[in-house]
Amino acid sequence: MTVASETKKTFWISRRDVLLFLRKNSTLMVLVLLWVGLTIASRHFLTTDNILNILLQSSNIGIIACGETMVIIAAEIDLGVGSVEALAGSVAAVLMVNYKMPTVVAIVAALAAGVLTGAVVGFFTSRVRIPSFITTLSMLSIARGVALILAGGRAVYGLPDLFKFIGQGKIWIIPFPIILALIIFALVWAIMRFTRFGINIYALGSNEEASRLSGIDPAKIRMAVLILCSLCAAIAGLIVASRLNSGNGTIGADDNLDAIASVVIGGTSLFGGVGTITGTLIGVLLVSSIHNGLNLLAVSAYWQDVAIGALILLATLLDYLTKSRRSR
Repeated sequence: MTVASETKKTFWISRRDVLLFLRKNSTLMVLVLLWVGLTIASRHFLTTDNILNILLQSSNIGIIACGETMVIIAAEIDLGVGSVEALAGSVAAVLMVNYKMPTVVAIVAALAAGVLTGAVVGFFTSRVRIPSFITTLSMLSIARGVALILAGGRAVYGLPDLFKFIGQGKIWIIPFPIILALIIFALVWAIMRFTRFGINIYALGSNEEASRLSGIDPAKIRMAVLILCSLCAAIAGLIVASRLNSGNGTIGADDNLDAIASVVIGGTSLFGGVGTITGTLIGVLLVSSIHNGLNLLAVSAYWQDVAIGALILLATLLDYLTKSRRSR
């Protein structure tokens, strides 16, 4: 082989590797470019306080997105997470304020409410075989209605100091919700990467029939991911209730969109079987940075919704084109 041909081959491999890197890290590059642009546009963006504010504002969305990632990889979807978030916060607030329950008992009850809603959705999705789109859409209405009934249609104020630490406390200069979100991201990453359960989730989303023939019970996997997703939403609800110092049946109305947007923008396929928790983390930061940056630039919240919706459409289009290319 001549020197010229060797050089040509080396160049071709390098170019291919660059293209592969760009394809796999497109969301990260968009995030970096966005941060550079916002730093130029606003001197307040790239400051310690504002970066911590972005992470704090995205903590509850990130926790919800962790659960949503597992659900979407399994080729399902959960549209009721925002309402479960409101339900958990309302349960905790009502028990602590109206019934003087200990903080720990109220927290456990709120998390149990999340697990229960996930189990109900999981039963109808996995056993009755009603599509998760329908069951979770129903739960979106049911959970929010129950939350409003429990709270009497108003915000329940005056939560104990111990509970307020969940959403308002700090360890050194780091707000506790950020630390909690990072712990949950790490746990879900480990589950999806190193456990048989995580492998089964990918297998189910890729090909249900093949996974069944290999000994996987699709119903159990669907039930498990929907319960875990609702549990994540309940944890997020506790954070929001703590930060607001109140339980409120109206919170989380927009969190469905932001959580699903973060997952899809982060590279998780709506067709199932493809996705990573690290991609979701980048997606969460991208969505939160858009909201934060446009707020700093005094851009209307309506345009923020347009931007997020356009990103979802673009990510879904790229996912569809990638899937079509693979099938060919």
